Amino acid sequence: MDVDALVAQGQELIDAILRRRLSVPEIKGMIEAGAPVWYQDDDGNSPLHAAAYVENEDLVKLLLDEGAIWNAVDNLHNTAGDVALSLNNEKCYTTIRDAGIRSELLLTLLQKRAPAANSPLNIILKATDSTPAGSTDAFLQTRLEYTKDEHGQEICLVKVADQEEVGVMMGWERGIMQETVRRLCVDHENLNEGLKVLNVGFGLGIIDSLFQSLSSKPSLHVIIEPHPDVLKHMREQGWHEKPGVKILEGKWQDFVESEELLSVGGFDVIYTDTFSEDYAELHRFFGHVPDLLAGPESRFSFFNGLGATNATFYDVYTHVSDLHLADVGIDVEWSDVDVFEGDTDRWGKTREYFAMRTYRLPVGRMRTL
Repeated sequence: MDVDALVAQGQELIDAILRRRLSVPEIKGMIEAGAPVWYQDDDGNSPLHAAAYVENEDLVKLLLDEGAIWNAVDNLHNTAGDVALSLNNEKCYTTIRDAGIRSELLLTLLQKRAPAANSPLNIILKATDSTPAGSTDAFLQTRLEYTKDEHGQEICLVKVADQEEVGVMMGWERGIMQETVRRLCVDHENLNEGLKVLNVGFGLGIIDSLFQSLSSKPSLHVIIEPHPDVLKHMREQGWHEKPGVKILEGKWQDFVESEELLSVGGFDVIYTDTFSEDYAELHRFFGHVPDLLAGPESRFSFFNGLGATNATFYDVYTHVSDLHLADVGIDVEWSDVDVFEGDTDRWGKTREYFAMRTYRLPVGRMRTL
């Protein structure tokens, strides 16, 4: 393989698209002659980025059909979908986003059918983040710090490197949690009797405190939390002694996939917000939700922060989660929560994990026949 020749062909392909001098069949001819659709120039632009810039929907479709990478980002961290979105070109954006949805659904299917991890036939389908931000095992072995930032915001931090801290949960999420609890609980038909609530992942305890502040306290409030520092923080705050609260110390998989939770009976409300787990684990949790819900009046939600540093990624994962929940018989109603509120300092010195102006809040219910 002549790398220099490939680079030259890739650059020529991008230039030809941006100059708009060739027809779609002529561009296809360049690809068939060997021009790589995966190539990115010094600015990070790919042929798909170029097609989005010139707003050519047919060319976008051709490139995706020829294997263009839908989620490749340029040096400014923009995908081709972001380019189309910035130009208000709905057709190009939707084409790219839908390609992303198909790709993620296929990846999930391949992961489910992959051989066991110790099998010689096993293949790695994605890069692995072995830091506490991307590995559950590394996260559980890393010390957490409960503190406040320079703006007085509550924050739970984990260090992923010597000079980098990541917020596991931050005080700015309170508005999201308040709206989530309102939509899950306030008009629930069992509210006055005391809801049976399951929450996976304590964090700062914002949503659990909100559950405890309902007009009628939960009759049962189960919290699953595996991190030893979080459990220590919970003990210091007296959560283990609260009436009706049951703390399960361990990973959610240990309890959800056993008879321990099922023996409790169905829950009226289920919420999950786990850190350092990828979408595959959240998808795995979705499969257990129908067995844990009490009935059609019960409700389920999760922290919808997947891909939330990029508008296209966020849209793709929102649609993918909606489709996967539909597969297990849960219909989701989505609502928007403005999380910006003019606050440009909410991140302090931590890595940004949610960059969207609008949070897409999911509330799911079992589909009735």
